[in-house]
Order: sequence, then structure tokens, then C-alpha cells
Amino acid sequence: MLAVYKRELKGYFQSMIGCVFVAFLVGFTGIYFVAYNLNAGYPYFSYTLSGSLIVFLVGIPLLTMKSFSEERKNKTDQLLLTAPVSLTKIVLGKYLAMVSVLAVPNIIFCLFPLIIKLQGIAYLKVDYISISVFFLLGCVYIAIGMFLSSLTESQIIAFVTTFGVLLALYLWDGILSFLPRSASGGVIGIILILTIVAAYIQHMTGNWLISGGVELIGAAVCVITYIMKAGLFENILKKILGNLALANFFTDITSNNIVNISGIILYLSIIVVFIFLTIQTIQRRRWS
Repeated sequence: MLAVYKRELKGYFQSMIGCVFVAFLVGFTGIYFVAYNLNAGYPYFSYTLSGSLIVFLVGIPLLTMKSFSEERKNKTDQLLLTAPVSLTKIVLGKYLAMVSVLAVPNIIFCLFPLIIKLQGIAYLKVDYISISVFFLLGCVYIAIGMFLSSLTESQIIAFVTTFGVLLALYLWDGILSFLPRSASGGVIGIILILTIVAAYIQHMTGNWLISGGVELIGAAVCVITYIMKAGLFENILKKILGNLALANFFTDITSNNIVNISGIILYLSIIVVFIFLTIQTIQRRRWS
């Protein structure tokens, strides 16, 4: 795993992707920092970081697009798949290399609250917690981007799909307002989600019986539950999908100085899930 990590980390900075990512994130945040914290005198650096979230929409896809798609396009993935290293270590090595690139600007950010302190009042505890959660949110986005990169051999497609998913997550609160709140709309929405899950199971296993069974059983349970107690499905889509507004856990710190432990657990869980899905996607290609 260490050899894969070193190779990937070195590759990011030799290809300038890592340098561009670090410079772009630090430069963009620096502009906000000067405008809000130095000129306007706002004492919270966490507020500045909330404005930098939009950089992730472009920066993270740029970082993750080549993680597996380039290997697949150049056919060098076969060397990785036959290497005397477990697939889990290969995926973790690549993931940790991208996380290390992300860590560089976040380490630089740790200096900014100290600069505010030199100017007067500063809230170091809140600021450093916000930097940590900002970094963790970036790790979540990297895990998602890495998974999407493993699904295609085109870096462009990997970039566009990752950008689209991150944009949807960024605008998630607005998207939720368009979801149906009625019980019937909730049933239809749950069945559609089951269809997507069944389609992914079919893609991974190639077994129509398993995927079809999952969808039929799930749909039957939903319909029976709806007939018996329709009220359970009222506004259910917003309750379930509302947790996907990932940035809200970060903005709770910047707006209300509230650290939501459940949000941290959710971030870590999503990272684990998408690393697992990446491993399974590559494992399927190994045996296909």
C-alpha cells in the first residue's frame, strides 16, 4: 500500500494537478479571508471556509478523475490487478494519496486563525474544528469521486459525473423542496430508489433473479405498508434524503457553532461505503 501511495502522491505533484488544486483552494480562500476577516473584521475563519465549499465542485473532480479511469484507459489497471498487493490496499493507497493532497491546503489554513488572533479577537476552537470538518467533508467528496472514476475509462466522463453529483449535493436543500410530500408520492419515490438499488445490484452481480427479487419484495412491502398505514409515507422522501445535504453539518459550525457528532459519523460512514463500492467495482472487473 505504501508503494502505491508514494507513486500516486508523487504523480499528483509531477503532473501539476496537485499543485493547481492546492494553489486554487488556498488562493480562493485567501481572497475570502482578506475580504471578510481582515478588511471587514469578522472574527470567525469558519465563515470564510463556508464560502470556499464551492471550490470543491471543480477541485475534487480534478483530483479524482484520473484515479482509476486513467489506469483503465491505458490498460495499466491489469498490472495493478495482478500485483502481489491486495485490491483493498491499492484502493486505500490511491485514496490516501488524494487525501494527502487535500491535507496540504488545510494545514495552511491553520495559520489563518492565528493571523486573526494577531489582529484582535479570534475563536480558535471553533475555527480549528471547522477546518477539521471542512477537511473531512473533502474526504467524503474524494471517496465519491474515486468511485465514479472506477466506473469509466474516460477522465472527462469521470470529471463531469463527479461535478454533477457534487453540484447536486451542494444544491440539495433546494432539490428537496421539489420532492412530493404526499403519501402516494412517497411510495413512488421509495420504489424508484429501490429500482436504482436493484439496477446497481444487477450491474455488480449480473443476476436478474437477485436484483428483481430485491425490487419486487421491497415494492410489495411498500405497497402493503401504504395500504395499512399511508401516513408513514407522508414527507418520507425529505426525511430520508435530507441527510444527504452533507454541507449542512459543516455550516452548522459556521452559523451556529454547533458540532453535530451524528454528522461526523455520517461522513465517516459514507467514506467507508464508497471505498467499499470502489473495491467491489474493480473486483468485478478483475473476474469478468
